[in-house]
Amino acid sequence: MAIPEPAGRRGRRLTHLVLRLLAAAGLAVDALVHVRIADQYDAVGDSITQGTLFRAEAAVASLAVVLVLLWRHRSGDVFAWAVAASGLGALLLYRYVDVGALGPLPNMHEPVWFGDKTFAAWAEGVATAALTVLLLDSLRRRI
Repeated sequence: MAIPEPAGRRGRRLTHLVLRLLAAAGLAVDALVHVRIADQYDAVGDSITQGTLFRAEAAVASLAVVLVLLWRHRSGDVFAWAVAASGLGALLLYRYVDVGALGPLPNMHEPVWFGDKTFAAWAEGVATAALTVLLLDSLRRRI
């Protein structure tokens, strides 16, 4: 016969599961959007194109999904948080600021909102928020 868990621990486990699913869903949407639109941006840039950067974002977001769902370790959560937060940060930066080209990186300024960009921003925001709560809880339990 299994020993029942205290209600607090069960609640925390359920909360962590929901947060992990939200983070994974947000990162999966991020990956899908970037891989879906990458070919539209292959002409933007010289040595490194914006399409190439979008494919790289899709790859690291996909890895982050696997880490969040299967590895469930703090370092994987930190990696996934960095992917989601940097994706959202880059999206907002290039939406509102014309940074220009940075070395081999193309000028990715695009001052308009459209469906895929909005969808990716929301997904990255949800993933970042969910992972922030998971990481803060793991720090709180460590102290």
